[in-house]
Amino acid sequence: MTFTSLEQLPLAEHEFRIRRLKELLIRTIPQASGILVFARLNIYYLTGSWVNGLVWIPRDGEPVLLCRKGIDRARLDSPMTNMGEYRSFGQLQDILQDFEAPMGSTVAVDMTGLPWSLGRSLQKHLGTTTLVPGDHVLAKTRAIKSPWELTKMRRAGEIHNHCLCHILPHHLRPGMNEREISLKIWEVFMEHGHCGMMRMEHFGEEIFLGHVAAGDSGNYPSVFNGPVGLRGVHPVIPHMGDAGTVWHKHQPLTLDCGFCLDGYHSDKTQIYWDRNAIIPDQARKAQDFCLEIQTWIAERLRPGAIPSQLFTTCWQKARNLGHMEGFMGLGGNKVRFIGHGIGLAIDEYPVIAQGFDEPLEEGMTMALEPKIGIPGLGMVGVENTFEITPDGGKCLTGRIFDPIMI
Repeated sequence: MTFTSLEQLPLAEHEFRIRRLKELLIRTIPQASGILVFARLNIYYLTGSWVNGLVWIPRDGEPVLLCRKGIDRARLDSPMTNMGEYRSFGQLQDILQDFEAPMGSTVAVDMTGLPWSLGRSLQKHLGTTTLVPGDHVLAKTRAIKSPWELTKMRRAGEIHNHCLCHILPHHLRPGMNEREISLKIWEVFMEHGHCGMMRMEHFGEEIFLGHVAAGDSGNYPSVFNGPVGLRGVHPVIPHMGDAGTVWHKHQPLTLDCGFCLDGYHSDKTQIYWDRNAIIPDQARKAQDFCLEIQTWIAERLRPGAIPSQLFTTCWQKARNLGHMEGFMGLGGNKVRFIGHGIGLAIDEYPVIAQGFDEPLEEGMTMALEPKIGIPGLGMVGVENTFEITPDGGKCLTGRIFDPIMI
């Protein structure tokens, strides 16, 4: 049988990513002889193939992709030539030696890509080899998007905006329940190219479609690492919306739903009101403040800007203007960030939060999401995806930032 890849990673793109990773590895972990990568999303980023296995990137020499399963798929999707198979970590040293890419005495490891049990097994089989964390190097490598990646993200953002702002409003009406709204969003997204799933990287985080929150669902207790609450389908599936919760005329409808095209994400939150709704002054003022915060940060999304400084200034603005109670979540839903990197995963590096003191770089992409929870009413605010440029943040998800009146 003869098969053709749906999209092989361009060789130049693969080489650009490997080169950037090596440069960061040498700069930040100079003692490491290379980096072992286990997380499938990182393997895909570096090789172009979604396989069960690992990739070894030596500081000197060509990378090696080793598969437990999926080598035939890897040969279709990846431009790499150094590929092999393995069954046990005990085989790694010999196999890599055969590829003339041996591991040295110190190896950086994608530690978040391995559960504890496999990490202990790896250490056991590598004997005296010292393993050091390499996760930050991988995160920084992926943070700057190539022109090839930006083309995909710009297209994702364009379609995302078109769906939420130009198509979906014709299908929404007060009286629909959250599940009905979720199904309609899913239908619209899938008709316009959504891949059908989205990915998050941080331990324990999951996502499906996004948050559909009518009225006070926007403040419903949530375990998700974001400000918007939601009832979800069931306690074991706290995603999408609840069939028993109806969107009423005088409530905000908050849709925080991501879009995924060719594996790359855009993130956008859109608020909807019935056109005849009586919108409380508190909600209007909170919405206006969130728009001001988004504009203020977007203008400063330039190379050299410090994320922690942007966060501190905005947090203080919210405190000074009396919005702190619900800013970035109400009660236990409050989160201490205002934006996050995005790309192959929704939750990428960097984050606009305390502790992120390394300057932004051109080509990074970030979702800004200032929001405010209002007791008894719901969640208002905004979220859009931006590309960092010398002229400030370039919005990839359209120019409709105000609530849409249905």
